[in-house]
Amino acid sequence: MQYEFLEITELRKLLDTKQVTSVELTKYFLERAKRLNPQLNAYLTFCEEHALEQARSADLRISQLTNQPSNQVTPFLLGIPYAAKDLFCTKGIRTTASSKILDQYLPPFDATTIKKLNEQGAVLIGKTNLDEFAHGSSTETSANGPSTNPWDTTRIPGGSSGGSSSAVGAGIAPWALATETGGSIRQPASLCGISGWKPTYGRVSRFGVISMGSSLDSIGTMALSVRDLAITADVLSGKDQYDSTTGTAPAGEYFKNLNGDLKGVRVGIPKEYFPEGMDPEVKSAVMNAIKELEKRGATLVDVSLPNTKYGSLVYAIICPSEVSSNLARYDGIRYGHSSSNANNLLDVYTKSRGEGFGLEAQRRILTGTYVLSHGYYDAYYKKAQKVRGLLIQEFNEVFTQVDVLACPTVPTVAQKIGTAKANPLFGYIADQLNIPASMAGLPALSIPCGFAVPKDSSQTINYQLNSENSKLLPVGLQIIGPQWGEQKIFNVGYAFQEATDWHRKHPEGMKS
Repeated sequence: MQYEFLEITELRKLLDTKQVTSVELTKYFLERAKRLNPQLNAYLTFCEEHALEQARSADLRISQLTNQPSNQVTPFLLGIPYAAKDLFCTKGIRTTASSKILDQYLPPFDATTIKKLNEQGAVLIGKTNLDEFAHGSSTETSANGPSTNPWDTTRIPGGSSGGSSSAVGAGIAPWALATETGGSIRQPASLCGISGWKPTYGRVSRFGVISMGSSLDSIGTMALSVRDLAITADVLSGKDQYDSTTGTAPAGEYFKNLNGDLKGVRVGIPKEYFPEGMDPEVKSAVMNAIKELEKRGATLVDVSLPNTKYGSLVYAIICPSEVSSNLARYDGIRYGHSSSNANNLLDVYTKSRGEGFGLEAQRRILTGTYVLSHGYYDAYYKKAQKVRGLLIQEFNEVFTQVDVLACPTVPTVAQKIGTAKANPLFGYIADQLNIPASMAGLPALSIPCGFAVPKDSSQTINYQLNSENSKLLPVGLQIIGPQWGEQKIFNVGYAFQEATDWHRKHPEGMKS
């Protein structure tokens, strides 16, 4: 039997009915991942021995639960494999942030999210590639080289969580942990044709996750469907004593309360999220998806978020400032890379950091240090935080008029590797669609809603996917909700996926 494109709910049923064991499932995904990874560069580290040990323990628990009274609830993720972006600390398992400065780091503890998954009995099969310290949107800044898109391996999978999106999109992991600071879950989910959840800031603990921008980082997941995302959200959400930024708002039973009835749901269409220059086929696919929401009972409301245009500018000040602060700890003394060419203490600092950090990390450190320096803090950082407050206020006002917002996730399909930096459409406009929600700490989804022909291709559009028409690339619908509005965005995404099958389309070249 083929398991690669089965949802978590389907795998759960197979495990509980003893049609497959966790060990068999784990071996299946490990074998498939090792076979396809040379094309994808999605995984940096495989945890084979550790995974099989977890799988054996899971099978024992499943057997025990089967023989116990019916009031014993089987943890939803028990025995189900997953992948983790290589920012999550995993005790005794290499954690690198895709940087030379942490190339051989073995954490002495687990991140809170990993700990919760261990308690569930989930099976970690490997750590995935990313832009170095999450600095990028294509995985091209990784010290290990870029990951590739399973729909076309000459193209980027997005980033910074590109390894996780590539793994789920290729069916070499049923689901994956990811992080987002300014679009790093939604954007790669869109480009790889999968579902991605960016939670409300503070909904999921950041403890044990290597920091990029501490006031922006959110911990989320990527999977094949909104149903799967809701399951993972149930497990990962909640207050954590080790992370003071986790919110006290109670986490809902998101999966149990999924509701596809959109009658009375007001869906806002922000005009600023359909900017000039976006790919017309992408816009068409997203508008068709929005019309489908209307068919399901939603009321469409035109809204405006004029401060959207400032989002990426504010991010360009706040994010590097926090990067500069967070990366100061990597000094060649306590852990990580230490230069063998140092002759004195200053050499240890400068050479270790110069050898360990890639060019993008160095650029952000320098930019952030400048912004925070004496005489510039008030002029740049403090002013940016004030504008951020205006963005938050604007979203709050809009959410008194509507329940959710619907718009494109990315203005184009995946770019060829090596071309994204030179493409302003991919850069500035993509940031405009993703960064404002991150700045405001809002929950958001990206879900598949169609396909488009890349503009560097001579192919004509044909929505029937087959071997003669294999270069169509996925388009994502973005759904943004108010703070703590996870249930709202899950319900809208679930309704769309109940009515369509875009999330069940998978790349032909990755099918067994």
